[in-house]
Amino acid sequence: MAVEEAWQEYKVNGREAARQELIIKHLPLVKQLAGRLAVRLPPWISQEDLESAGVFGLISAIERFDPDHGTDFEAYAYRRVRGAMLDELRRLTWLPRSLWQRMQEVNTVREELEKKSGRRPSDEELARVLGITSAELAKVTAYFQAVCPASLEEVVNVNNGSQLSWGDLIEDPLSPDPLEALCRHDDHSILEEAISRLDEKLKLVLALYYQEGLTLKEIGRVTGVSESRVCQLHAKAIKKLRELIVTLGQTGGAR
Repeated sequence: MAVEEAWQEYKVNGREAARQELIIKHLPLVKQLAGRLAVRLPPWISQEDLESAGVFGLISAIERFDPDHGTDFEAYAYRRVRGAMLDELRRLTWLPRSLWQRMQEVNTVREELEKKSGRRPSDEELARVLGITSAELAKVTAYFQAVCPASLEEVVNVNNGSQLSWGDLIEDPLSPDPLEALCRHDDHSILEEAISRLDEKLKLVLALYYQEGLTLKEIGRVTGVSESRVCQLHAKAIKKLRELIVTLGQTGGAR
């Protein structure tokens, strides 16, 4: 569907599918703006945080925009999306600037010491190099831990000299990625055929989650349903895919 046609279908006929099409077509604008603003972010704010806020700004822009006024939507959406991201930054950056700078200093010195010695420095070593007391270091560390949740992708050194991410150290055998498992264990043509047989809403949820990288909350805003409903639709789609793959495998796969 062309952009002009999508605007006509959404604004005149109120088609929800056209609204979703407009959101998907303009997602690159959100990612572009988030990338620009993410150059210098506090350590506890990620580019994904900005993109989430930007998606909400984009949806608001689409809902409020009137194409009959002759205004360029890209320029209109730019202001809305950027404003939503800046609002999110103001909301998340509540620490005093001096404390933020101290936290960055602690992290920088810790990384330098770790590179030199090949191990994580003790709190006593770190405090000595920083020229502060252990109590002062503990206070800064407590603030950092309060506002900076650890990423499961963060790489850590283990005893044998190799490196692992925190996520590698967490055992969760009951939650494999369902689509990766399907791709790994089943023929791709069968998987493609199974996806093609899903209804449009289930295909949209899978596309937004796995291809566009949206969160369940963001998908809920795009599709106009609650986050819990998106979770149910995702689970339904995976369950249906498994059933279809079994059936297609027994009947000889895609025809």
